[in-house]
Parts: sequence; C-alpha cells; structure tokens
Amino acid sequence: MFNREAPDRRSKGHSRESGPAGSQLLCWQLLLLLFTVSVSFYTFIHRNFIFSVSTAQLKLIKFNFLTVNFLLNNLLDNCNLYSNLLKGDTCPKCEEDWELHGGKCYYFSTRDSSWNQSRDDCRRGGGDLVKIDSREEQVENTMNDDYDVFWIGLTDSQEEDKWLWVDDSPLNTSFLFWKDSEPDNWAGINGENLPEGEDCVLMEKKSGADDLKCWTDVACIILFSKSICEKPAETGRVTCV
Repeated sequence: MFNREAPDRRSKGHSRESGPAGSQLLCWQLLLLLFTVSVSFYTFIHRNFIFSVSTAQLKLIKFNFLTVNFLLNNLLDNCNLYSNLLKGDTCPKCEEDWELHGGKCYYFSTRDSSWNQSRDDCRRGGGDLVKIDSREEQVENTMNDDYDVFWIGLTDSQEEDKWLWVDDSPLNTSFLFWKDSEPDNWAGINGENLPEGEDCVLMEKKSGADDLKCWTDVACIILFSKSICEKPAETGRVTCV
C-alpha cells in the first residue's frame, strides 16, 4: 500500500505547481492577441481616416479645378469678343449727310452765308470750319465745280498777316495753297469799299488751279459763299458694310 500512495501524492503536487503557470501563460497569450487586434483596428481606423480626408481634399481640388476652368473659359470668350471688336471689320461712323475721309467727318453746306455765320452753323453740328492739315486733305476738299466757293477755317482777323486756324493753331507754311498774288488784303477802291480788308479765306474752284492753289482771302462779311464743316469721326464703332 505504501508504494501505491506515493505516486498519487507526486501527481497531485505536480498539478498544484503547473496550474498557476498555465493560467499566467494563457493570460499573456490573450493580452498579445488583444494587442494585435487593437493595433490592427487602429491601423484600419487610421487608414480609413486618411482615406476620408484624402477623398474630401480630392473633392475640393476637383471643385476648385472646375471653378478655375469656368473662369478661364469665360475670360477666353471675353477676349474673343474684344478681339473681334478690334479687328479691321469695324470702321468709324459719321452722321447722316456727313462724309467720312481719313478718320474725319465733313459736311458741305449749301447755304450761302458769311464766315462767322458759317462757323456758327458748323458748331451747332458739333464741328467747326475745316482745317487743312495736309495735301491729301486739300485734295479731298477742293471743289470740282467751277462756280463753287467754300469758307474754310482760316483767318487773320486777330492780327493782320498772322493766319490762324479756328483752333488757334498757326498756318503751316509747308501746306500753302494760296492762289497767285494771294493773300492781298484788298480793301476795295481807295480802301473805301472794305475798310476792314480781307481777313477770311475761301476755297475756290479746282479747275485751272495751279497745283491745288485755290485759296483766296476775302472780306468775312460777304454772303455768297458756302462752307465746309469738319469734326472727328464718332468714337463708337459700327460694323462696316
């Protein structure tokens, strides 16, 4: 009997010694598993958060891109519009009964009047008596009819022989179209007919004129002359037809 009981005591003693160690090992294993799951879960949440933020940023970038694209297209349309307006398919405009030449508008009045009356008429139309700035302008305005005479905006009424245009600019000596022996400031017979002399300028007939020389000075008060009015072409532009 003694030999049978000894093994039983050893067996029971072994069970008491191995029980706590096994439980402790199991706890460590569970803790390791929990830690692994926690790390995996945290990694999943972190990646999901980053993905959500990236998605939101991507949507914002897409929205900004669409906005900028819209603005660029709108700007391009405006540029095309302004480009078309600035092309050569537009031209200056003159009012009805006014003629366009070289960016200026001219009106040929058919009413006989004095120099001052003619100038007043031109001013009421928004212009003034014509100023001849070049040979080309002289050609444009020189009369074809032998019997036509027109006032132009040149006078020496302020000071004799000091010829000024209606804008107070002096006569350019490079463009002189006086007839032979003009200006002569003729005052009539013995100076009695025209005591004030001849202080205003007419443009006379073209035919027979030597190199477009058809200016003559006459008394400003005579009433048998027509006139040429001049003003800049309108700043607004219309499509040429």
